[in-house]
Amino acid sequence: MRMLVQITLPPEDFNDKVRDGTIGETMQAILADIDPEAVYFTEMGGDRGAIMIVDVENPSAIPRIAEPWFLQFNAAVQFGIVMSPEELAAAGLEELGRKWG
Repeated sequence: MRMLVQITLPPEDFNDKVRDGTIGETMQAILADIDPEAVYFTEMGGDRGAIMIVDVENPSAIPRIAEPWFLQFNAAVQFGIVMSPEELAAAGLEELGRKWG
């Protein structure tokens, strides 16, 4: 299943890696291991942040995705299931509306 992963990176640990010159290597290693479909870096609540789309076949993959961010950056990581327009169309909303509406 496709998931949206939102990562908030506190400044202290991130800044330490910028200062010691390891930020690029660390980020490349994490992203190579996770292999997201897409990743974007942005601001989140005044901190650095990242948004990734990942395909997760089993919930047991979640620690593999989250732990590098926790351990390397003391980050906050949130997961949410996302759907493409085609997947939403296949969800049977009309039938659910008739049944529960």
